[in-house]
Amino acid sequence: MASRTLPVAIARRTLLSSRPARITPRTITSATRHPRNLFDFYRPALRIAGQRRALSSTARTRLADVKEDFDPRQQDREVDEVDVCIVGGGPAGLAAAIRLKQQANEAGNEDFRVLLLEKAGELGDHIVSGNVIEPSALNELLPDWNSENNPNRFEHTTPAREDRMRFLTQNSAIPLPKPPQMNNHGNYIISLNQLVKWLGERAEEIGVEIYPGFAASEILYDHEGSVKGVATNDLGISRDGKPKEFFERGMEFHARVTLLGEGCHGSLAKQVIKKYDLRRDSQHQTYGLGIKEIWEIQPEKFQSGLIVHSLGYPLPTDTYGGGWMYHFGDNMVSIGLVVGLDYPNPWLAPYGEFQKMKHHPMYKDVLEGGKCISYGARTLIEGGFQSIPKCSFPGGALIGDTAGFVNLPKIKGTHTAMRSGMLAAEAAWDALKGNTDGGTIFLYDYEDKLRSSSIWTELKQVRNMRPSFHTPLGLYGGIIYSGLEAYVLRGKAPWTLKHGKADHAATKTADECKKIEYPKPDGKISFDILTSVSRSGTNHEEDQPVHLQVEDWDAHAQKEWLKYQGVENRFCPAGVYEYVEDDSKDLGVRFQINAQNCVHCKTCDIKVPDQDINWTTPQGGEGPKYVLT
Repeated sequence: MASRTLPVAIARRTLLSSRPARITPRTITSATRHPRNLFDFYRPALRIAGQRRALSSTARTRLADVKEDFDPRQQDREVDEVDVCIVGGGPAGLAAAIRLKQQANEAGNEDFRVLLLEKAGELGDHIVSGNVIEPSALNELLPDWNSENNPNRFEHTTPAREDRMRFLTQNSAIPLPKPPQMNNHGNYIISLNQLVKWLGERAEEIGVEIYPGFAASEILYDHEGSVKGVATNDLGISRDGKPKEFFERGMEFHARVTLLGEGCHGSLAKQVIKKYDLRRDSQHQTYGLGIKEIWEIQPEKFQSGLIVHSLGYPLPTDTYGGGWMYHFGDNMVSIGLVVGLDYPNPWLAPYGEFQKMKHHPMYKDVLEGGKCISYGARTLIEGGFQSIPKCSFPGGALIGDTAGFVNLPKIKGTHTAMRSGMLAAEAAWDALKGNTDGGTIFLYDYEDKLRSSSIWTELKQVRNMRPSFHTPLGLYGGIIYSGLEAYVLRGKAPWTLKHGKADHAATKTADECKKIEYPKPDGKISFDILTSVSRSGTNHEEDQPVHLQVEDWDAHAQKEWLKYQGVENRFCPAGVYEYVEDDSKDLGVRFQINAQNCVHCKTCDIKVPDQDINWTTPQGGEGPKYVLT
């Protein structure tokens, strides 16, 4: 179908995809709705070639006929052809988009089309991070990003002023020496949510086409098996898979180069990695779950630029992880806990551990009298150097956290994500210039650029720190070895340690482990999980196919319940999974998925022991709507 109808199609999809939904308590007996204003509904449709156009007649749409035997896949999809399609509006995707358009504009090729698809309703809505940013990549991409002489500079920065490292016991905080990798001199505490929105504005100014609310759900291949673009998911499908009266077919975006910047454990990246066997020369990836809150605290407790990291309590010694507290903005504090998802005890609940941590005197003294204003959760890459896959494939490449460029000992990944996007953009531009026959683009130069970049140097230097926590000495052995690496070996050891079992395989059975009882939240410092989810702004239409795919719910329960006693309910930080008492079932319980609560963290896809939960994208524009995360 001709691409000249694309503006109408975009507006129509925006109208259909932005329907208010609800957060569902575990018993699904009540709901809290979070409708957005009309401008939020229309805004993605108005972003075409970087300009907001009037909606006018685009609201008039032909509704699909509803037929019991109607197969949506038989209906044609709108098609748009672009030079480069980028999936994911995070730091990597936006950096790639900006660098591509910079090169095209410098060459006088203003018709060079760079299109970015983002599943969130607005850029930044799904972004969760610490975040203390090392500005090296940003300085290179946009040199005046923080200049007082730039009227469009990014204003929301808090210079890092003091670093503290603490080992926590239940009631005390023992000072630890700060590793050199954690020196934050010259860095800034920011909200990545705000930075991403600002980067989006800069991208639009130079001609990047940004379509928020478009969830890329399918990789498209040409007749040779190369990637030729992506398709977005269908709208207006009911929970039982039948088209509703406002059904709308997905759209196809064909591109000469497709860059996947979906973030950690991307749903499309999973498919591409498997199809092209991109992990053939690397170890498996390992992950952590980060849970975060933003608090407004009392002014007398605020210490602008203070950065605090902690190890130890409340996590057991066989579980990798740590907490943070950053003072930024005006009396704002970012506080969170990262739990390595290779933890063994299925009774452990990362959300419960985070609530316990906030009651430790070091954190509680700061939070008391304050107000929690935002909540978020997201998995993050922890595998480092050993787990980097091949990053290019026929027709495109992996960038940012999708590839796994987080420097874990440094607790930073934004600068490496952005730099990878910039390197991919440069490789793509050169490859496209040299490709005159229209054949498949291979970004071999991207792989070479990565290996000669600071990304490679950084990650190789710290490659042994994370896997050192798999020694028989556990936490303490890891701390000792990491200190040796940080101060003496500095990455020059002739060995490369291997990661332990994959995260899902590291889970022991419930009868092998001690049950953990978590204290009831007090509603002041700690909160129940549904209260927290309500602070995430999570929003899904209920009547759509469950995007957390489990082929057979009863069969899943038979495999998981007896061995792990509801591990899904405990590892999920949003109350999505539960086992409900049900005498009609042989187990006496019924497995249930409350997909409306999902904050898109993807923990389930990573941690479920039998690997039978597949996280896919819901309708575009849905999910969390984070603030200041």
